Amino acid sequence: MAQGKERPIHAPRPDEPGWLSRALRREADLAFRRRVRTVLAYLEPRPGERLLDCGCGRGFYLLFLSRLVPGIHLYGLDREIQVLLQARRHLPATVNLVQGDAGRLPFPEGFFDKAILSELLEHLSDDRAGLAEVYRVLRPGGMVAITVPCRDYPFWWDPVNRMRELLGRPPVRRGFWAGIWAHHERLYGEEELRRRVEEAGFLVERVDRFTHYCLPFTHNLVYGLGKEALERGWLPDFLARPADRFSYADAPPSPWNPLTWVLALFDGVDRLNDRAEGCRTYVNIALKARRP
Repeated sequence: MAQGKERPIHAPRPDEPGWLSRALRREADLAFRRRVRTVLAYLEPRPGERLLDCGCGRGFYLLFLSRLVPGIHLYGLDREIQVLLQARRHLPATVNLVQGDAGRLPFPEGFFDKAILSELLEHLSDDRAGLAEVYRVLRPGGMVAITVPCRDYPFWWDPVNRMRELLGRPPVRRGFWAGIWAHHERLYGEEELRRRVEEAGFLVERVDRFTHYCLPFTHNLVYGLGKEALERGWLPDFLARPADRFSYADAPPSPWNPLTWVLALFDGVDRLNDRAEGCRTYVNIALKARRP
């Protein structure tokens, strides 16, 4: 999974905060669990630093960071005003949220110590411009953590699009069956991502691939069905609260809640990914790079 002899970093560590462990144990997206741990391990955020989440969406990384790192200066940027309004309702007032374009960041050169580009590059029509802008706003020595969907993804993560690819058909990019291709311009191979990042001027320090084992149609069920039901208010409160990333870490667990049984199944499958080195297919590629 990792380059060289570096050990995988996706399993919980003995010193991991209990709040984060509870949150990720209740996360249905197995790949998101590992993206969070990977990004935090790459960046090692500290109080007093300025950190940008570029393409922050509803602000889940910003929420985790605000709880885990007191005194850090957090900025989130997204082009969609509606998702920023959702984020604002849940994030502390100290988190700065800005509407803007990743290809033209509204920040001065060298403003940030660290940056997150998680599941963003694949949405950009010009990913080179996005990388160049992040390079510009990072200080010399500044660090970026990048995650993208992997071109060689597991069949069961998105069977519909994998079958379409095998038949030479274009992927589904909209609706319930969109899967890993949802609203994406491209997926990435490991060497392609490394080359893009190096062309922008960064020094690549580490590359990892993760999440091979999964339940059938995971992406469609979690995002095509589950996320839609949660955001539209279709779920009763006893299901909605432990399924909502803004509150699931603080929702009291109940052995009688059917969601608890479902998440236990997801957790059992995800533990297999701690021993997934040498597999051919993965959901995500993660990359750690530094501005020289």
